[in-house]
Amino acid sequence: MVSQVTEISNGVKVLFEDNHIIVAIKPAGVLSQGDGSNAPDMLTILKAYIKEKYQKPGEVYLGLVHRLDRPVSGVMVFARTSKAASRLSEQIRNRRVEKIYRCVVTGVLKGEGRLENFISKDESKNIVTVSDSEKPGFKASYLDYRALASKDGMTLTEVKLGTGRSHQIRAQMAHAGHPLLGDRKYGKPDDRTKDVALEAYKLSFEHPVKREFITFEAPIPESYPWSLFA
Repeated sequence: MVSQVTEISNGVKVLFEDNHIIVAIKPAGVLSQGDGSNAPDMLTILKAYIKEKYQKPGEVYLGLVHRLDRPVSGVMVFARTSKAASRLSEQIRNRRVEKIYRCVVTGVLKGEGRLENFISKDESKNIVTVSDSEKPGFKASYLDYRALASKDGMTLTEVKLGTGRSHQIRAQMAHAGHPLLGDRKYGKPDDRTKDVALEAYKLSFEHPVKREFITFEAPIPESYPWSLFA
């Protein structure tokens, strides 16, 4: 869907809004929801934006129906009514919401393919382990990838998740020998960028009231390493 981009605080960009939903781009480093710290988060930023723009008295309702990890940028949809929140959440549960990612991986990747592994998460350390064989506590995980362009020993890659495991793209790509640029957890430190080169750039879902299927796409970031492929 073609929409007018409005940049508000902390680099957050609003792509679309009506009485039922608001769609915005979360920058890398911004939380989806507050964690008790003073770090900026999408819910707080967007509530303040709605309150000021529409001069709403009292507490502003905004429903969080999905999340993106703090180091990941991308398109998110928020519900402006409880009815919209319920209907969007139902779509997510029934896997009717489509989210497409793009990432920049180290090494030259060609063609397209599927990565199938088993993943287990250590909640205390917030890190996942990938195995090629089934083990107790590990869950089957797969993703489909497509190499888009390679430059300077890096590859811009499109990814569609088959399963929604925590840190799945970062961990599986690293396990395959192609860690994401800037990923200190599953790759290695890189002085060229401070953020993980991963973005949920395309989001498609059925409007919770109008019932039409709509798609929102973020423009490729202007920062490095995305600028290599702009």
